[in-house]
Amino acid sequence: MTDQSDAILDAALLHVPFDGWSDAALKAAAADCGIDLATARTVFPRGGVDLALAYHRRGDAAMAARLLAEDLGQFRFRDRIALAVRYRLEAAEDRELVRRGTTLFALPPYAADGARAIWGTADLIWNTLGDTSQDYNWYTKRATLAAVYSSAVLFWLGDDSPGAQATWSFLDRRIDGVMQFERIKGALAKNPLARAAFAGPRAVLSCLKAPARAAQTDLPGYLHPKTPQQG
Repeated sequence: MTDQSDAILDAALLHVPFDGWSDAALKAAAADCGIDLATARTVFPRGGVDLALAYHRRGDAAMAARLLAEDLGQFRFRDRIALAVRYRLEAAEDRELVRRGTTLFALPPYAADGARAIWGTADLIWNTLGDTSQDYNWYTKRATLAAVYSSAVLFWLGDDSPGAQATWSFLDRRIDGVMQFERIKGALAKNPLARAAFAGPRAVLSCLKAPARAAQTDLPGYLHPKTPQQG
């Protein structure tokens, strides 16, 4: 983001709790910054929705930076994923801003933007944790994590427990469920009968390839992180 877009977004955050992610918030933010509205619209041409996406990308970047500063070697891999989702939620800071964004992206015109933003968050987490998958696992990992993240956001929005402890417990349960599924999938892959039964579907799925890494840089929040060792 440029200094100008950062300034507009910072100013907008004061208005979003009252006006939502809307043109009204953009107009008020531009006025607060002493920037004419036409200029503000060149930065955020779709108004509120572009402001909301910029806020989401900011949270993604903060999460990735915090992860990269951690010594992840001390954690099990499932704990690294839980930590990443927790850091992403903590990066949001203000639940009302997230609640307003959830409302916006539930609207049909912006549902695709919301889905793309969540997919971008999941992709950034996997990339930051050093994922190198190239086949259909690239898609299943991100789809599964996007579902976990989405459910954690909704739980967190309604959580009034001290320190959001109920959310972190919920997140652990969701990730444990995913890891159990992965263990079952791994066991089936080693079973000769199961391998034979799923040979057809696996052959179809094997045709799926991960997008070229260079093509992923347009995803919301995408960084070019270092690659921590998975251990």
